[in-house]
Amino acid sequence: MERSIVPEERLIDLQLTKEMQERFCEANDLYTMCLDSQKRTIGELYGTEEEKAFIKGRVPEELYRELLERLYATEVEDMIEEPLAEENIKLCGAVIRMGGKPIAVWIVFAVLSDIGEIPEDMPKTMGTTSADHFYKSMRFLTTLSRQYFAAKIDEAFAQEASVKSIEEKERAEAELKRNEAMSAIVQEIVSEREFTETAKSILREVCEFLQIGNACLLKVSPDQGTADMICEWTAQGLPSHRDLVQKIPVAKIPFLTDKPFVISSDTPLPSRFVEVFEKMGAKAAMTIPIEVHAETGMYLCFYETEKERIWESADIKFIHDAKQVLQSILARRVASNSLASSYMSLEAILENVGCGICVKDPITRKILYTNQQFHEMFKSEKDVAEFELLLEEQYTGRPQGKSMEVYSDLENSYYDICYTQIHWVNGRSVMLCTIYDVTDKKIYQQKIERQANNDFLTGLYNRMRCEQDLTEYIKRTKDAGGQGALLYIDLDDFKHINDGLGHQYGDVLLKAISHSLQHVSGIETTCYRMGGDEFIIIVSHYHFSMLNRILGDIQAIFTKPWFLKGADYYCSMSMGVVRFPKDGDTVQELIKKADIALYEAKKSGKNRVEYYDDHVESTSFKRLELEKNMHDAALDSCKEFEVYYQPVVDISKPGDPCSGAEALIRWNSQKMGFVSPSEFIPLAEYLGLINPIGDFILEEACKRCKYWNDMGHPEYRINVNLSVVQLLQNDMVDRIRRVLKETKLKPTNLTLEVTESLAINDMARMKRVLAQIKQLGVWVALDDFGTGYSSLNHIRELPIDVIKIDRCFVVDIGKDDYSEVFVKMVSELADTIGVRMCVEGVEKDEQLDKLRQMKVQYIQGFYFNRPMRAIDFEEKYL
Repeated sequence: MERSIVPEERLIDLQLTKEMQERFCEANDLYTMCLDSQKRTIGELYGTEEEKAFIKGRVPEELYRELLERLYATEVEDMIEEPLAEENIKLCGAVIRMGGKPIAVWIVFAVLSDIGEIPEDMPKTMGTTSADHFYKSMRFLTTLSRQYFAAKIDEAFAQEASVKSIEEKERAEAELKRNEAMSAIVQEIVSEREFTETAKSILREVCEFLQIGNACLLKVSPDQGTADMICEWTAQGLPSHRDLVQKIPVAKIPFLTDKPFVISSDTPLPSRFVEVFEKMGAKAAMTIPIEVHAETGMYLCFYETEKERIWESADIKFIHDAKQVLQSILARRVASNSLASSYMSLEAILENVGCGICVKDPITRKILYTNQQFHEMFKSEKDVAEFELLLEEQYTGRPQGKSMEVYSDLENSYYDICYTQIHWVNGRSVMLCTIYDVTDKKIYQQKIERQANNDFLTGLYNRMRCEQDLTEYIKRTKDAGGQGALLYIDLDDFKHINDGLGHQYGDVLLKAISHSLQHVSGIETTCYRMGGDEFIIIVSHYHFSMLNRILGDIQAIFTKPWFLKGADYYCSMSMGVVRFPKDGDTVQELIKKADIALYEAKKSGKNRVEYYDDHVESTSFKRLELEKNMHDAALDSCKEFEVYYQPVVDISKPGDPCSGAEALIRWNSQKMGFVSPSEFIPLAEYLGLINPIGDFILEEACKRCKYWNDMGHPEYRINVNLSVVQLLQNDMVDRIRRVLKETKLKPTNLTLEVTESLAINDMARMKRVLAQIKQLGVWVALDDFGTGYSSLNHIRELPIDVIKIDRCFVVDIGKDDYSEVFVKMVSELADTIGVRMCVEGVEKDEQLDKLRQMKVQYIQGFYFNRPMRAIDFEEKYL
C-alpha cells in the first residue's frame, strides 16, 4: 500500500498543527505559517499584529509567491532559502512530501542576532535567534512535520507508523524540552543576580534536564593548594561534597587541567583518577574548563554518585552549550566591573605581588602603606626600625630606580631593594620601595658558584678557578713590582694505588693530600686540583719570601706513609716550579713552563722539585719528538730496540766465572739516533709503552739464554727487569708462562727483578704476584735494595731469591763506614736466611777486594764489562 493514497484530510489535524506551530515558534523565536498541498493556509502567520506587519514589510508579495511556486514545483530540494536585502533577516521554506508529492509547506521567517545590525523599526517584543540555531530549528521542523504526517499513513502501516511516531514524538518532545531548558539557561545572561546564584541556576537547569545527580563550579585557590567550590547543586536526598572537595589538594585532582574530561562508568581509570573517584564516591564524571581572558579560571563539574552513567553525545553537547553561556556571563561580569572592584583588584595585586611594598613620606619619614608581604618579612617594630636604618645607609645619595642587593645581619637575610619616587593619592611626592627576599636565591647562587669553581671530590678550587685567580695574581704582582710562584705537582705512580687498591682508596688519598696542602701556611686558599692526580699551588707576592719554607712543608707531607685499606702506603710527588712575571706573565705560558719543569722532575727520578729554566724548554720539543718516535718504534714490533747483556760474575768461585747476564734494553732510533735508557724508559712507563717493550725484552732474553744453555753453559741464568706497570697487569704471570713455554727455557734459569719501592708500596699485592711467579720455578730478585723506605724485615716477608744492592752503597765502600757496614749486614742476613746477594756498580779493585772479604757471591759492574751486544757477549763468554 502506498502512502500517497491516504486522503489528505486524514493527514492534517488543524488544531494539533496550530498548537505545534505556536510551541515551535515560542521555543525558537521564529515566525512560521503552514499551507497544504492546495496552497490553502493551515496555520496562520504566527506573531502579534505588530510583528506580522514588520514581517510583511520585509517580504514583498511577489517574493513570497515566487518562493511558494518553487517549493511546490521542486522534486529534489526539501528546503529553499530566499535571499533578502538585509543579511540578518531570513526567509526560508520547507516542503513536506509523502510518496514523492508535497503534503504541506512551511514558510519560516527569522531575525538573526549574530549577523549584522538589528533593524531599528523591529518591535521590541520580537524574538531573535542565531544563524546556527535557525538552521537546526529548520531541520527540526522538517523532521517533526514528516513524522507528524507519517503518523497518519494507511492502516496497513499503522503498527510501524505508530512506533515511529512515538519515537519521533519523544525525540521531538526531548528537543522541545532541550530548547526550553537551553532558553531558560540563555535567559540568565541578562540576570542581575549574584554570579554564584546565576551559576547555581544554570547547574540546576542542566542537571534537571539531563537528570544528573551532582554538579559544582570550582575555582583553583590563589595558593594553588586546594580548589574552592563557588556553587553546588545536588539532587534531592543527595549529600553535599563541598567540604570533601575543598580538602583534596589540587595536585591530587588530575582532571583540573585546560583539557575537558568525559569519564563514563565503563571508562578504565588510571590510579590517580581512582583515588579521587573513591573519595567522592563518584561513578561517572565530566569536567569542562572555563576560560576567562584566554586563561583557565574555573571548572564546570558534573558527576554521579548513585547510579552508573554512560555519557551520550547529546549530553556532552548540551553541557558544552551551557558552559558557553556560563563563560559568556562570566566574561560580561568581568568586563563590567566597577571602579570600586578595580581598586579592590589593585589592592589584591599589591597583596599578592610576591614582594614587600613600603610607601614612605621622605619629609616626615612616616610610612604611609605596607602590604602583607612586608609585614611577613619584618614582623616586629624593631625589625621595621632596623629596615628603615638599612634603607638610610644604603640609598642615601643613590639614583632612584636602581636596585641593590643588601645583607641584613639582624635577619641573616639578603634583600633586593629598589625605590622610586611616585605621586601618592593626595598628590604629594612619596618614595615607593619594593623589597624582594632573595636569601634562597643567594644561597643557591653561592652553591652554583661553588660547583662551578670547586673540585667535586677534594673541595679544592678547580682548573677554571685556577686560571681566573692566576690572571689576577699576575696583575697584582706586576703592579706591586714583586714576584710570585706557580707550583705544579703530580703524584708519583698514583696509578698503582688506583689499580692496586681500587679507585675508592685513590679518592681517599687525594682528599687526604688536599687537606694537608690546605694546612700549609701561606697557601691555604691558593690550592687547586687540575684533574686526576695533578695539583697547582699559587704562591702570591705577599708570601714569595716564604717559598723555600712552603716547598719544604709540601715535601714533608709526602715523607710520611698514608694509611689505606688497613696498611701504610707511600706516595711521593714530583713538582715543577715557575716564577712570575720573571718566567712568564700569562696563564697559558706559566702552566706550560711549570709542566715542562714537572716533566724534568719526573725524568730525573721522581720525588723531587725542579725549577724551570730556558734550557728545559728547549728540551721539551725533543720530548714530543721522543714520544712520537717511541710510539712508532714500539708498535713496529720493537725493531729499533735491541737487548744488551751485562755479565753477572760469581766471585765465590775460582777464576771469577760468568754465571749469566742481566738483559738491558737499548734504543737506536732511525730518526733520533741512540737514545739513553734513562731518557726513554721513564717516558715509556709514563706512556704505557713499557708493556710491549717489556714483552720484547723478556722474549729475546729467554731465547738467548736458552741458546747459551744449549751451547755448553747450562748454568747460565738471565736476569730481566720487570717494570711497575708490567707487574700491575692482571695477566703478567700468564705472559711469563707463555714465554717459557715458547722458548723452552728452564724456569730456574730466569730471574725477574722488581724494584724495592714497588714491593713495599703494595706489599700484599706483591707477595701474591711474586708467589705465583715463584710457582713457575722462576727466581725473583729484589733490585735497588736500600734506596726506598723499606726495613730489613721486608726481606723475610717477600718470596725472593736474590737481593741486589744498589750501586750507591758500592761507590764509597772502603771510605764510608755506613756503606761498608750496610753491605756487610745485608750479606750476613742473606746468608742466614738462604738468599743470594748481588752487588751492582763494581768498578775498582779495592771495591772488589772488600766484597770478597764479605763473602759476596755475585757482582755486576764495569770492572768486568759494560752492557754489550749479544754477539760480543757470546764471543767473550760463550
